[in-house]
Formats: sequence, structure tokens, C-alpha cells
Amino acid sequence: MDYQAIDKINADAHRSADTHLFKLPIQRLAGVDLYLKDESTHPTGSLKHRLARSLFLYALCNGKIHQDTTIVEASSGSTAVSEAYFARMIGVPFIAVVPKSTARSKIKQIEFYGGKAHFVENAPQMHDASVALAHDIGGYFMDQFTYAERATDWRGNNNIAESVFTQMEREPHPIPKHLVMSAGTGGTSATLGRYIRYRGYDTELTVVDPENSVFYESYMTGNSDLTTDKSSRIEGIGRPKVERSFQPGVIDHMIEVPDAASAAAMLWLEKLIGCKTGPSTGTNLWGALGRAKAMVANGQSGSIVTLLCDSGDRYLDTYHNPEWVRSCIGDCKQFSDILNAEYG
Repeated sequence: MDYQAIDKINADAHRSADTHLFKLPIQRLAGVDLYLKDESTHPTGSLKHRLARSLFLYALCNGKIHQDTTIVEASSGSTAVSEAYFARMIGVPFIAVVPKSTARSKIKQIEFYGGKAHFVENAPQMHDASVALAHDIGGYFMDQFTYAERATDWRGNNNIAESVFTQMEREPHPIPKHLVMSAGTGGTSATLGRYIRYRGYDTELTVVDPENSVFYESYMTGNSDLTTDKSSRIEGIGRPKVERSFQPGVIDHMIEVPDAASAAAMLWLEKLIGCKTGPSTGTNLWGALGRAKAMVANGQSGSIVTLLCDSGDRYLDTYHNPEWVRSCIGDCKQFSDILNAEYG
């Protein structure tokens, strides 16, 4: 069964086209080209499709998943959606341990792929609840927050880093000056940072972090034991503890982004490209624009690449609902004014 499961997952990857890398039309950033890699076009609609595929292959090749193994995962939604897809593909049960605040659209997608949701009060409870649930039912805890950084081949094999640099080859500035990425597990930033060093590129990795997350403070202080009892308000990124997949040694800079700035940037981007994105894309964009502004001020030219993590269709009742944003995030006007004044 294991070999058949691996073949099915590899065949799915072979059928998949790469995600599009497009240039943002921002006239005021003279000499600096800003690109978004649109990960929302994966079959399960987010960047986490890549991670889920890697986690399943890693677990299968390590003998952790068998015919009747129930997969358990701690997730705020997107990873669980993608893992439910692969669990159905190879015919094993799947249970997602998610916070009660998770967008209802994500829960529906998990259920669409045959998965079940096990709710906890908040993000800090997910890990222990997943461990306990997997133990009680004799299942396997996939544990994205531990294995994300090691499940992906960071040297290439069409990972996201290799994809970005390949797609940039014919651009005016083919080697980006900056890659900007938010951290959920920390696995994607680890892949990007390792690949940059492996290939010897003159590219700097900036990781952006939302409020109520300990990654930024941990990076700045060197303290990997930090914890908080708060949950990130930017769904999919930020963590209440320093996860093992977070690799500060491959990061050049970190920026703490206000949640209201993430929401404002997400809405500003919709006006620019004509489609809705998720809130973590807003976090990425705010950080990328800051890097671009600094380059212009210093008389530098070059390119910056960041990620469009998922579609805004998953957040119509939350981050794209003005009343919800005012209640749960706060007033975004000052950040919207900055975006309109500085970038048009």
C-alpha cells in the first residue's frame, strides 16, 4: 500500500503545473520590480499544498502511514485542507485539530475532502490536543510544525525556491535582492533561506511576523523558549511558541507587521490586481513594500519576490467583511492612507 500511495502522490505532482509569478504594476517604485508568486492556484488553493505533499511523502517513506492509519494534524485551516486532499487520495482517514475561530469555509473544504474537524479553543491548545487525540485513536500526528523544514528537499526538486529563481531568469533583475515571506511553521522560510545559500545567490531573506506571535521576538533576542497564551489574528501565520521548523539561522531580517497593516495591504492589493487574497498575503506585501521603499530611497534597483499564499474567497465572512475587521482587527485607515499616499 505504501508504494501505491507514494505513486499516487507523485503522479498528482507530475500532473500539476507550476504557479504563476506576476509583476505588480506599481509605478512609484522606480527601478524596483515587485513580484507575487500566486500559490492560490494549487488544487487545494494555497501554498500549503506543497507542504502537505511533502509531509505525506516524508511520513510514507519513513513508514509512519499504513492502510488504516488515521492522520491527525494541528492546523489553522489551510494545511488541514491540503492534507485532507492527500489523505483522501491514498484512502486514509483524516482529522484536523483546529481553533474554533477557523474560517467556516476552510472547515467545509476539509469536510469536502472527507476529513473531520476537532475543535479547540485557541491555537496554543492545538499541539497537545493533537498528540492526545492521535494517542487515543492509535493514529499518526503529522506535526507540520516540527517536520515542515525537513520534509521538503531544500536543494531543489521543484521546491518553491527553485521555482521562483527559475521563473525570474528572463526578468530585468533575475536574481531578487529580497525574498519576503511570513512564517507559520517556518518551513517555507527555511526552504527559501537554505536554497539561497546553497546556490550562492546575492539575495536576502526577510521574514515578516504578525502580532501575538513569538517568532520576531525570538529572532531578535535569540531566545527560542518564548511562549505566549495569545493567538495570531492573521490566520495561517504566527505562532504562540517557537516551532522546531523555524530556522532563524537562514533569515537575514525580520519585520513585525501590525495586523491592521496586513488587513489594509490585503485590501489595497485587491484594488491593484482585481482579485481577493488572504490576510497573510497582506502581511507579505506590507513587508515587501517596505523593502522596496528602502531600496528606492537608497538609489538601488532590483527585484523583490513575495508570495500570494491563498485566495480571499476563504475569508469573505472575516477579513473581507468590514464589520468583522473593525471588531477583530481594528481601524486600518492609517495604514490604508500610507499605502495610497506612497504607492498609489
